Amino acid sequence: MSKLWIVPTPVGNLEDMSFRAIRIMKEADLILAEDTRVTAKLLSHYGIETRMQSNHTHNEHRNLDQLIERLQDGTSIALVSDAGTPGISDPGFLLVRECVKHGIQVECLPGATAFVPALVVSGFPCDRFVFEGFLPQKKGRQKRLAALSTETRSIVFYESPYRVVKALNEFREVFGGNRLVSVSREISKKFESTIRGTIIEAIAHFEKHEPKGEFVIVLGPEKEEETVNSE
Repeated sequence: MSKLWIVPTPVGNLEDMSFRAIRIMKEADLILAEDTRVTAKLLSHYGIETRMQSNHTHNEHRNLDQLIERLQDGTSIALVSDAGTPGISDPGFLLVRECVKHGIQVECLPGATAFVPALVVSGFPCDRFVFEGFLPQKKGRQKRLAALSTETRSIVFYESPYRVVKALNEFREVFGGNRLVSVSREISKKFESTIRGTIIEAIAHFEKHEPKGEFVIVLGPEKEEETVNSE
């Protein structure tokens, strides 16, 4: 039976790939990859020879009808992103929604996503939290932060190294400088680290140490108190 498989891939360490994910990628008729050059390295590492096709934010609308037709004709497709679970701040939502609309089976394998380990090691409550992913870079950014100003749960953001200090300064203005934050970088990679403390302390840290790598920022709920430390 044709099916769209959502296959998480490692966010860093290639050993985080599951046996099942490797099998599905080997058995699929086609792998949809966010960047075929990135995925080619993963396929080579595990000896996967399945044909690839690019599927990213610039072509996913254009490819949609053709992919649905192929799935309806019996093609088994594995969808992957460069890292983590497709659809979580990565392409994938449009295709999944269209498959659901057309009654095509969709199955998502459990697996890697960067925000879960960052949230767990933050030390903040993680039984209830808000995942915001990437904030808008320009239009709507301040409006979104203002809407979160009364949020009482832990809040998770993704951020690039080029905007970490900017984001933390914006958080200081909206949430106050004494609000606790946990900033993780390079999850599961060689230089993984986590900085914890107040927003003011985190800003001071990254003004002295240039941010490098991929970042997950976890903003703690109000009235948590702790001093900054690193791991």
